[in-house]
Amino acid sequence: MDNNKTICFFNSTKTWGGGEKWHYEMSSYLFLKGIKVLVIVSPNSELQKKVNTVGIPYEEVKVSNFSYLNSKKVTNVAAFLINHNVSTIVMNSSEDMKLGGLAAKKAKVNRIIYRRGSAIPIKNTFINRYFFKNVLNEVLANSEATKHTINEKNENLFPKNKITVIPNGINISKFDDLAFEVLYTKNDDEIVLGNLGRMVFQKNQEFLIQLALELRKRALNFKILIGGTGKLEEVLQEKIKKCNLENEIILLGFIKNPKSFMNSIDIFLLPSRWEGFGYVLAEAMLCEKPTIAFDISSNGQIIEDKENGFLLPFDDVLKFSDKIEFFINNKAMMTVMGKKGRKKIEEEFSSALIQEKVKEYLLS
Repeated sequence: MDNNKTICFFNSTKTWGGGEKWHYEMSSYLFLKGIKVLVIVSPNSELQKKVNTVGIPYEEVKVSNFSYLNSKKVTNVAAFLINHNVSTIVMNSSEDMKLGGLAAKKAKVNRIIYRRGSAIPIKNTFINRYFFKNVLNEVLANSEATKHTINEKNENLFPKNKITVIPNGINISKFDDLAFEVLYTKNDDEIVLGNLGRMVFQKNQEFLIQLALELRKRALNFKILIGGTGKLEEVLQEKIKKCNLENEIILLGFIKNPKSFMNSIDIFLLPSRWEGFGYVLAEAMLCEKPTIAFDISSNGQIIEDKENGFLLPFDDVLKFSDKIEFFINNKAMMTVMGKKGRKKIEEEFSSALIQEKVKEYLLS
């Protein structure tokens, strides 16, 4: 790649999540390596605030579902790309892909890349067929499960040989250096279970209510800590109250420091319906916590069943409860599996390793 060329990251999401974390960390990594970078962000978004503190050049643009139909907006974004001499663009959401893709095509950008971080099948619609066949020339997926979903609804949607899989990475040294405080002090032989994530349909925290009912039925001594906020928070609160589970389930609200959360629990639970890449699983494993999750999407990329945790059939409350009971009766296995989990993250998902892979991919 010509040193005068620029790599553009297009992410207009206002809130902070896995995709925003990836775009911020990759743009920062390349910028600090002396590579020319541009980030297109939504005004006053969390990503905008973070890239601003690093000093990365950015442009602000508001993006909606139908922004790609606004020819003036497409032209304005194309002008950003031309002015910054962009040769490669990496886009985040479906909305970003459509607007950014058309703008990049108009600006004659060489590499138009859609970074797909969610293992949800692409709908086989006319508009998706148009963009995947006529605008995009590459897809970067964060897992084999995500790669599979690209062509799940239409096997001819996009050439498989143009889909590259590079998993997310985690900055282990930065995570290890984080100061933390214990958020919950457990009682006697209580087992503390934890879940951390946005309270949305995907994350499926309602499953934890059914789990708590089953664990209580088995007369087990446990507590479930749930960290996070979201549009389903009130629904969750009401159901906990309705089931009289206020003593068994504690909602901690927004968690600023995941290390504090992970060091307050014994076992991490992930009941998500799907995951692109489970950052929280990696964070739990770095704190040497065993994990239990459903055998769906990319979870098997991180959890090795019966080695560093358990992978179970989706929505199976009884089997989930069985594994928790297993740990209660075999506490030494929590330590064994926790250490194996940490080793896996160190060997396969360190950000130093992953970011270098992405850099080589983008500069190839």
